[in-house]
Amino acid sequence: MAALRRTPPRATVHHPLFARCYARLGPLADERAGLGELRGELLAGLSGRVVEIGAGSGLNFPHYPDTVSEVVAIEPERHLRQLAAQAGLRAGVPVDVVPGVAEALPVKSEAFDAAVACLVLCSVRDVRRALAELLRVLRPGGELRFLEHGRAEGRVLATTQRVLDRTVWPLVFGGCHTGREVRSEIVAAGFEPISHRRLRVPDRGPTLPTSPCVRGAARRP
Repeated sequence: MAALRRTPPRATVHHPLFARCYARLGPLADERAGLGELRGELLAGLSGRVVEIGAGSGLNFPHYPDTVSEVVAIEPERHLRQLAAQAGLRAGVPVDVVPGVAEALPVKSEAFDAAVACLVLCSVRDVRRALAELLRVLRPGGELRFLEHGRAEGRVLATTQRVLDRTVWPLVFGGCHTGREVRSEIVAAGFEPISHRRLRVPDRGPTLPTSPCVRGAARRP
Protein backbone atom coordinates (compact mmCIF):
# COMPACT_ATOMS: atom_id res chain seq x y z
CA MET A 1 0.00 0.00 0.00
CA ALA A 2 1.45 3.35 -1.00
CA ALA A 3 2.31 5.78 1.79
CA LEU A 4 -0.01 8.74 2.18
CA ARG A 5 1.50 12.08 1.20
CA ARG A 6 0.61 15.27 2.95
CA THR A 7 -0.43 18.06 0.63
CA PRO A 8 2.17 20.86 0.61
CA PRO A 9 0.77 24.05 2.14
CA ARG A 10 -0.20 26.87 -0.16
CA ALA A 11 2.24 29.76 -0.07
CA THR A 12 -0.40 32.45 0.39
CA VAL A 13 -3.84 33.07 1.82
CA HIS A 14 -6.48 35.32 0.31
CA HIS A 15 -8.97 37.03 2.60
CA PRO A 16 -9.28 40.51 1.05
CA LEU A 17 -12.40 41.64 2.92
CA PHE A 18 -11.23 40.34 6.29
CA ALA A 19 -7.74 41.79 5.73
CA ARG A 20 -9.14 45.28 5.18
CA CYS A 21 -11.46 45.02 8.18
CA TYR A 22 -8.62 43.77 10.36
CA ALA A 23 -6.38 46.60 9.23
CA ARG A 24 -9.00 49.11 10.38
CA LEU A 25 -10.17 47.40 13.57
CA GLY A 26 -6.83 46.09 14.83
CA PRO A 27 -5.55 49.45 16.11
CA LEU A 28 -8.90 50.06 17.84
CA ALA A 29 -8.68 46.69 19.60
CA ASP A 30 -5.13 47.51 20.69
CA GLU A 31 -6.31 50.77 22.22
CA ARG A 32 -9.75 49.90 23.60
CA ALA A 33 -9.47 46.20 24.41
CA GLY A 34 -6.00 46.40 25.93
CA LEU A 35 -4.29 44.37 23.22
CA GLY A 36 -1.56 46.96 22.77
CA GLU A 37 -0.49 46.55 26.38
CA LEU A 38 -0.59 42.77 26.03
CA ARG A 39 1.63 42.95 22.96
CA GLY A 40 4.20 44.91 24.95
CA GLU A 41 4.11 42.34 27.76
CA LEU A 42 4.41 39.50 25.26
CA LEU A 43 7.56 40.87 23.64
CA ALA A 44 9.32 42.28 26.72
CA GLY A 45 12.82 40.94 27.25
CA LEU A 46 13.34 39.44 23.79
CA SER A 47 16.76 39.74 22.20
CA GLY A 48 18.68 38.62 19.12
CA ARG A 49 16.99 37.45 15.93
CA VAL A 50 13.23 36.93 16.08
CA VAL A 51 10.84 35.29 13.62
CA GLU A 52 7.20 36.37 13.84
CA ILE A 53 4.53 34.34 12.07
CA GLY A 54 1.32 35.92 10.83
CA ALA A 55 2.55 39.45 11.39
CA GLY A 56 -0.66 40.95 9.98
CA SER A 57 -0.37 44.70 9.50
CA GLY A 58 2.61 44.95 11.84
CA LEU A 59 0.90 45.89 15.10
CA ASN A 60 3.59 44.13 17.12
CA PHE A 61 6.48 46.03 15.56
CA PRO A 62 6.42 49.12 17.82
CA HIS A 63 6.60 46.88 20.90
CA TYR A 64 9.85 45.06 20.14
CA PRO A 65 12.61 46.07 22.58
CA ASP A 66 15.84 47.51 21.20
CA THR A 67 17.68 44.37 22.33
CA VAL A 68 16.19 42.65 19.27
CA SER A 69 18.70 42.77 16.42
CA GLU A 70 16.27 41.74 13.65
CA VAL A 71 12.66 40.67 13.14
CA VAL A 72 11.80 38.45 10.19
CA ALA A 73 8.03 38.85 9.88
CA ILE A 74 6.13 36.23 7.87
CA GLU A 75 2.75 37.27 6.45
CA PRO A 76 0.87 35.37 3.72
CA GLU A 77 -1.94 37.86 3.00
CA ARG A 78 -0.88 40.40 0.38
CA HIS A 79 -2.76 43.46 1.64
CA LEU A 80 -1.69 42.93 5.24
CA ARG A 81 1.88 42.25 4.12
CA GLN A 82 2.00 45.59 2.32
CA LEU A 83 0.82 47.36 5.47
CA ALA A 84 3.36 45.42 7.55
CA ALA A 85 6.16 46.48 5.23
CA GLN A 86 5.18 50.12 5.79
CA ALA A 87 5.00 49.57 9.55
CA GLY A 88 8.40 47.93 9.46
CA LEU A 89 9.94 51.12 8.09
CA ARG A 90 8.70 52.98 11.18
CA ALA A 91 9.77 50.34 13.70
CA GLY A 92 12.54 50.93 16.22
CA VAL A 93 14.26 47.66 15.26
CA PRO A 94 15.17 46.23 11.83
CA VAL A 95 12.15 44.41 10.33
CA ASP A 96 12.14 42.29 7.18
CA VAL A 97 8.62 41.41 6.00
CA VAL A 98 8.54 38.18 4.00
CA PRO A 99 5.72 36.32 2.19
CA GLY A 100 5.07 32.80 3.43
CA VAL A 101 2.89 30.59 5.60
CA ALA A 102 3.53 29.26 9.08
CA GLU A 103 3.42 25.65 7.88
CA ALA A 104 6.40 26.17 5.53
CA LEU A 105 8.58 29.00 6.83
CA PRO A 106 10.95 30.34 4.16
CA VAL A 107 13.90 30.58 6.58
CA LYS A 108 16.82 28.38 7.61
CA SER A 109 16.77 25.89 10.46
CA GLU A 110 18.08 26.95 13.89
CA ALA A 111 18.45 30.55 12.70
CA PHE A 112 16.50 32.41 15.41
CA ASP A 113 16.80 33.15 19.11
CA ALA A 114 13.06 33.60 19.57
CA ALA A 115 9.74 33.16 17.79
CA VAL A 116 6.48 35.04 18.20
CA ALA A 117 2.95 33.77 17.53
CA CYS A 118 0.40 36.47 18.31
CA LEU A 119 -3.26 35.85 17.45
CA VAL A 120 -2.28 33.67 14.50
CA LEU A 121 -2.37 30.00 15.55
CA CYS A 122 -6.14 30.34 15.65
CA SER A 123 -6.15 30.75 11.88
CA VAL A 124 -3.35 28.57 10.48
CA ARG A 125 -4.55 25.60 8.46
CA ASP A 126 -2.35 23.05 10.25
CA VAL A 127 -1.37 23.95 13.83
CA ARG A 128 0.91 20.96 14.32
CA ARG A 129 2.80 21.61 11.13
CA ALA A 130 3.20 25.29 12.00
CA LEU A 131 4.57 24.45 15.45
CA ALA A 132 6.94 21.89 13.95
CA GLU A 133 8.26 24.65 11.71
CA LEU A 134 8.77 26.99 14.67
CA LEU A 135 10.65 24.21 16.46
CA ARG A 136 12.83 23.76 13.38
CA VAL A 137 13.82 27.41 12.95
CA LEU A 138 14.59 28.08 16.63
CA ARG A 139 18.03 27.47 18.01
CA PRO A 140 18.27 24.97 20.89
CA GLY A 141 17.11 26.90 23.96
CA GLY A 142 15.24 29.41 21.77
CA GLU A 143 11.99 30.77 23.16
CA LEU A 144 8.50 30.82 21.69
CA ARG A 145 6.27 33.64 22.92
CA PHE A 146 2.54 33.24 22.25
CA LEU A 147 -0.66 35.19 22.76
CA GLU A 148 -3.64 33.29 21.37
CA HIS A 149 -7.35 32.69 21.62
CA GLY A 150 -8.12 29.64 23.74
CA ARG A 151 -10.92 27.28 24.64
CA ALA A 152 -13.22 28.67 27.32
CA GLU A 153 -13.30 26.97 30.71
CA GLY A 154 -17.07 27.33 31.09
CA ARG A 155 -19.25 24.72 29.36
CA VAL A 156 -21.69 27.16 27.73
CA LEU A 157 -19.04 29.37 26.12
CA ALA A 158 -16.92 26.37 25.13
CA THR A 159 -19.93 24.84 23.38
CA THR A 160 -20.60 28.14 21.63
CA GLN A 161 -17.00 28.25 20.45
CA ARG A 162 -17.19 24.70 19.14
CA VAL A 163 -20.36 25.40 17.15
CA LEU A 164 -19.01 28.64 15.70
CA ASP A 165 -15.68 27.07 14.77
CA ARG A 166 -17.45 24.34 12.83
CA THR A 167 -19.73 26.72 10.97
CA VAL A 168 -19.57 30.43 10.21
CA TRP A 169 -16.72 31.88 12.28
CA PRO A 170 -13.73 30.77 10.14
CA LEU A 171 -15.56 31.83 6.97
CA VAL A 172 -16.25 35.34 8.25
CA PHE A 173 -13.04 35.95 10.19
CA GLY A 174 -10.27 34.84 7.86
CA GLY A 175 -9.94 31.25 9.05
CA CYS A 176 -9.98 32.10 12.78
CA HIS A 177 -11.01 29.40 15.27
CA THR A 178 -11.99 30.63 18.70
CA GLY A 179 -11.52 27.51 20.80
CA ARG A 180 -8.28 25.79 19.85
CA GLU A 181 -6.22 24.27 22.67
CA VAL A 182 -3.05 26.10 21.66
CA ARG A 183 -1.04 25.53 24.84
CA SER A 184 -1.48 21.76 24.77
CA GLU A 185 -0.58 21.73 21.08
CA ILE A 186 2.64 23.61 21.85
CA VAL A 187 3.64 21.04 24.47
CA ALA A 188 2.69 18.16 22.17
CA ALA A 189 4.92 19.65 19.45
CA GLY A 190 7.96 19.19 21.68
CA PHE A 191 8.33 22.59 23.35
CA GLU A 192 9.14 22.79 27.06
CA PRO A 193 6.59 25.05 28.81
CA ILE A 194 8.03 27.99 30.73
CA SER A 195 4.97 29.92 31.85
CA HIS A 196 1.44 30.81 30.85
CA ARG A 197 -1.41 33.02 31.98
CA ARG A 198 -5.08 32.83 31.07
CA LEU A 199 -6.63 36.16 30.08
CA ARG A 200 -9.97 37.67 29.23
CA VAL A 201 -9.85 40.16 26.35
CA PRO A 202 -11.24 42.71 26.88
CA ASP A 203 -11.13 42.40 30.64
CA ARG A 204 -14.40 44.34 30.98
CA GLY A 205 -17.68 44.32 29.13
CA PRO A 206 -19.50 41.47 27.40
CA THR A 207 -17.72 38.16 26.95
CA LEU A 208 -17.06 37.32 23.31
CA PRO A 209 -16.23 33.92 21.78
CA THR A 210 -12.69 35.26 21.34
CA SER A 211 -12.39 36.64 24.88
CA PRO A 212 -10.67 33.61 26.47
CA CYS A 213 -6.97 33.95 25.66
CA VAL A 214 -3.67 32.58 26.87
CA ARG A 215 -0.29 34.32 26.94
CA GLY A 216 2.82 32.31 27.61
CA ALA A 217 6.30 31.15 26.74
CA ALA A 218 7.88 27.83 25.86
CA ARG A 219 11.39 26.74 24.97
CA ARG A 220 12.92 24.52 22.33
CA PRO A 221 14.87 21.81 24.22
